[in-house]
Amino acid sequence: MSQSKDQYGLYPGCSLGATARAYMQSTEAVSKVLGLTLKEIEDWNCCGASEYVSVNSVAAYSLIARNLSLAAQEGLTDVVAPCNMCYLNLHKVDGYMSKYPKVNRQVNQALAAGGLYYNADSVHVRHLLDVVVEDIGCEAIAEKVTRPLKGLRVAPYYGCLLTRPESRYNAEYPTHLDELLQALGATVVDFPLKTQCCGGHMTQISEQTAYEMIRRILHGAAENEADAIVTICPMCQLNLDAFQPQVNHMFKTNFRLPILYFTQTMGLAFGLSNKELGIGSEITSAKAALRKIGQEEPEQPKPKKKRDKKALPMPPLS
Repeated sequence: MSQSKDQYGLYPGCSLGATARAYMQSTEAVSKVLGLTLKEIEDWNCCGASEYVSVNSVAAYSLIARNLSLAAQEGLTDVVAPCNMCYLNLHKVDGYMSKYPKVNRQVNQALAAGGLYYNADSVHVRHLLDVVVEDIGCEAIAEKVTRPLKGLRVAPYYGCLLTRPESRYNAEYPTHLDELLQALGATVVDFPLKTQCCGGHMTQISEQTAYEMIRRILHGAAENEADAIVTICPMCQLNLDAFQPQVNHMFKTNFRLPILYFTQTMGLAFGLSNKELGIGSEITSAKAALRKIGQEEPEQPKPKKKRDKKALPMPPLS
């Protein structure tokens, strides 16, 4: 079975079905507009995030390689990962199996227990941002824009995982997200912290350290008068959004920066509704940012509760 040129294998990862549901929702919505076919890999498993590699590298690599093997069996030569950690793990293991015979032998020995085998380099692992910018192109995307994000100042935030040495991205100053946001009509602010680490799981280890890392990123965006931070990573979105109140409490700051996925900003520019894009599920409200571009949708009035006549108090007896 061969893969169609307009079809990509999708490795959603665990977060897109849980804390990053809005990312998955908006990815599916904009894919329809772009005519992008994403076929989810059947029976995929967790990539192990970062912790498992520290516990047992061979077991971790085998866990990751299982997904590559399944994709190859389905004839999916291009596998897309919207999550930065998933992308890095899949891309790294594929590279390690190609470069290091010992790793290849150990991993395939483990895969054999499940009746699988992976021939290194048979799958091309890519981030969703890469597919959008490189395969579709900013010019074609601009043609789909019906409601330009004119007047919206955004800070493009890549996070640290996409630009690791194993990745194909410029480690210091990537530009794909910047170019995409400009094509959508937004104003991209100068943001030197675009590849700084958000702390990852440090929030579970040292709050003081984690909150300072998050504070720096929020401060950098606020200092450049950004209305929102646009990210491509579920962990980054979670940390900058969910822990923003704690950062404000610890450092006596008043950050109110919504953290949106790049697919959500694409959907807004394509004229899709907030509901279709999962906007409103973020903890730090995006209403003020949407108001700037005239795309704040009115809240639906809550239905009035009917009074239960049986529950009314009885009039006093005369």
